[in-house]
Amino acid sequence: MPTAPAHPTEGTVVTDEQQRPHAAAAFDALGAEYEKAFAGSKTHRRSLEWLLARLAPGSRVLDVGSGTGRPTAETLADAGHEVLGVDVSPVMVDLATRQVPAASFQCADIRELSLTAGSFDAVCVYFSLLQLDRREQADLVRRLVRALRPEGYLVLATVPLDVEDVDATFMGQPVRVTSFTAQGLAAVAEEAGLEVLAQEASLFTPAHPDARPEPHLFLHCRRRAATTTTPDA
Repeated sequence: MPTAPAHPTEGTVVTDEQQRPHAAAAFDALGAEYEKAFAGSKTHRRSLEWLLARLAPGSRVLDVGSGTGRPTAETLADAGHEVLGVDVSPVMVDLATRQVPAASFQCADIRELSLTAGSFDAVCVYFSLLQLDRREQADLVRRLVRALRPEGYLVLATVPLDVEDVDATFMGQPVRVTSFTAQGLAAVAEEAGLEVLAQEASLFTPAHPDARPEPHLFLHCRRRAATTTTPDA
């Protein structure tokens, strides 16, 4: 969900200042429809199971682009973990707060949120980078790695396509997207200080009349112990 996401399909360039409200507006309009459309993703569920199998009881987890809170924040909170969800869409944050009272949610641009180094045991980034440009995506992954404790886990999912600043329509909403190939995203993760432990690719069709089949890629990563913890930028 958003901190700025969407799923792609064609492009021109837009400024950073223009991107932010665009992301919020698109997902404000979608609201609960997003949750319904993606509720059937078995790959997402398996990804959460992978993470749950590795977390110690009561772990602190950051959900970037938390959307309606389901399934990510709800699944983690129900398992007894302390979850902070961050999303740029006020409508999504309101829905998540009501639907998942066991988690905490904040309406904010994750790029502007202060993150204490080493303060999370895990970070989830499910489809929440796609409306950032490639430099911003790489910078944000590095920031999120710094927010992880050494050997903490980061799960990163995207639509693995070689597209940059592309105009698209996502569930009836105009969006602008950028993504990496599977190899490119793995390189971003590794350069940020992550070890890619496992990955799964699938083809998923959202349950929405305007949806088309889209490739999904899930990277399951661990922060390398040797990664230096630096103060938050």
